[in-house]
This record gives sequence, C-alpha cells and structure tokens, in this order.
Amino acid sequence: MLRRTALLLTAGAVTGCGFQLRQPLSYPFRSIALVGFAPRSPLETELRRALADQVQIVLSPGQAEVVLRAMEDRRDKSVAASTAAGQVREVQLRLHVTVRADTAAGRTLMAPVEMRLTRDLSYTEAAALSKAQEEAELYREMQADVVAQLLRRLSAIGV
Repeated sequence: MLRRTALLLTAGAVTGCGFQLRQPLSYPFRSIALVGFAPRSPLETELRRALADQVQIVLSPGQAEVVLRAMEDRRDKSVAASTAAGQVREVQLRLHVTVRADTAAGRTLMAPVEMRLTRDLSYTEAAALSKAQEEAELYREMQADVVAQLLRRLSAIGV
C-alpha cells in the first residue's frame, strides 16, 4: 500500500512539472532539396532517410520550399600522439560540416551553420583492423549527431 501511494505521488509530481515525452519533430515546410553534397555523401544519405517520412525530398531546388545547401562536408584524421620511435598511439578524427537553408527564391532561412565534431581514438598497429572498424563507428556516431542537430534546426526555421 505504501509502495502504491509513493508511485502515485511520483506520477503526480512528474505530470505536474510539465514533463512530457519527446515528440517527433515537425517541419514548417513540405518539400526540401539537398544541394551541394558530394556524390554518395553518407551525410546526405542519412539526412534523406531522416526527412523522408515527413517531408518530400525533391531533386530540383526550384521545386522546393527549402533548399539545404552543403557548403562543407569533410572528414579529417590526424595524428594526435606518437611514441619516440614514431609509432602512432592516438589519432584525432574530425567531421566538419557547414550548411545553410534558403528558399527557392534565395531568401535566407538559416544562416550558415558550422559544425565541427572531434573524437580521439587510441591506436595500435597490432589491432589495426579493429581500430579501422572503431574509426568508422565513430564517424557514423558523429554524423548521426550532426543530422540530429540539423533536423532540430530545420524544424525551427520560419518559412
């Protein structure tokens, strides 16, 4: 009985504070064109997949209410630490993305947004294959983060 009362009080407190589950994003436009992405860009592919359920993706910017332009979509990898013998011990992975959103007529809806994500990856020659898989997974994770940020920004623009 005491347990049930505590549960009801907790449920009442949570609903009273304005808590609600996260709802799917809604967009103030019906069509979008993705322009400027490199051929077979994984970022464009993931954006298309994320937007496909709620927005029509068109090929021609003239047919779209919103044109999302990729100004930069680049991946870098650099050595962050090495031993005295010159063996790599740590690499730094970077994802640079810059996009902006306009109307088909050219009116700016979202000023250029630059996103730079960085992850560190320890490295050993003995585990090169597994580290390559870990690197690919880290890039996928960074890309998913960029897509989530872009979707939130696109849901907030005023058309």
